[in-house]
Amino acid sequence: MCCRWLTLLLILVLTAGCGSPSVITDPNNVQKLHEQEETVVTFWNTYSDKEAWLLERELIPAFERENPGIRVESKNLVFNNELKNTLIARASSSRGPDVVRMSIDWVPEFSHKGLLVPLNGFPGFDQIRSRFDPKIMDVGLYKNDYYSLPLNLYTKVAIFNRNLLKKAGYTNPPRTMEEVLRIARQHRYTIGIDGFWSWETLLYIYSLGGSLTDEKISRSSGYLNSEETVHAVELLKALYKEKLLVVSSKSNNGERWSRIQAGNMLMIDEGPWFYSLLNKAELERAEKLTVSALFPHRDGFSSIIGGENMVIMKGSKRQAEAWTFMKWLTSKEAQLFMAQTGLIPSNREAAKAWSVSRNSYLHPFAEAVNNSFLRPPVNNWGKIDEVYFMYLKKIFQGELSVKTGLDIAAAKIDKLLAEANSGH
Repeated sequence: MCCRWLTLLLILVLTAGCGSPSVITDPNNVQKLHEQEETVVTFWNTYSDKEAWLLERELIPAFERENPGIRVESKNLVFNNELKNTLIARASSSRGPDVVRMSIDWVPEFSHKGLLVPLNGFPGFDQIRSRFDPKIMDVGLYKNDYYSLPLNLYTKVAIFNRNLLKKAGYTNPPRTMEEVLRIARQHRYTIGIDGFWSWETLLYIYSLGGSLTDEKISRSSGYLNSEETVHAVELLKALYKEKLLVVSSKSNNGERWSRIQAGNMLMIDEGPWFYSLLNKAELERAEKLTVSALFPHRDGFSSIIGGENMVIMKGSKRQAEAWTFMKWLTSKEAQLFMAQTGLIPSNREAAKAWSVSRNSYLHPFAEAVNNSFLRPPVNNWGKIDEVYFMYLKKIFQGELSVKTGLDIAAAKIDKLLAEANSGH
């Protein structure tokens, strides 16, 4: 009889243990005895080492102090197509991270594929939305829903070798691209471009009077193959044939950065990371040897805009906490803190409060924001960019004439824009 009672008692103890609150069913929702429940928000990003250091050592701890029930787990990754494909695969099966700092070029595609959570329904959305320039905010607009918050922007400027400018008789950088091409040809100086993709070349084409699409982003014919664009590409191709326009066969910023500082190139185009990634001694040397300036242009755009937006991925089980983190990281104070790395605030109050000395290398980057263009924010931009790349490369390599290549590219892009605008 005693043994039977002991057995029954043991069963009751084990059964009670199975219902104990110490058992963790979701590792990201940790219940601690006598403590508040802590929710872990996973945040994937592609910050540089310097940016990631500030994020993880300063910003995230500050957020967690203000929001003691939320812990942010940051994962820093390399920006490439492999990351894009991984995000698509994981979000499609609801296994993605909660929040992603995503390239603005990717946002329309992810929105169209249903891989992001619409933000309109979250508390305070309309007030948060008013923080940003409508043009940048609309990158995440799809079928009347918003799927992203702008986090940071960056522009490209021209970086000149000071000594070569001086030898050419210039105390200040030239203001038009025609003038740059004339200096290069007259003194046999080279200009460095990182490739044939739109991010690398479209700014040159625009600076010489060309264009890609109409303002409504409905057609490319009549724009990419216009007389102005044909003339712009012919000028660049002629310089390329003279080996004065050096186009990298693969992305290799290190080579261009070394050559511009060594005096082997007159000009390159680059983002603020040309300077911001350097340590103090390297930065002093770079500023002594080079000068940043607004990209040489006519009366049109002076730069191209890139940047990252914050999104909540499909399948996130911590959407409320993810929204809290997104609101906080896009606030004026957080963005001003990250601006010290060269990331331009997307928050309009932060941008207004951001003070950049005219003597700072950052000044032309900040100055360019209000006169820059976005590449078309359409859901199949990746396919359009591939067409642009393919035919521009064929033109420069002599496989097609400028006019023929641009005619074919424009026709193909017309079809892709029609698909994008129809919602397919």
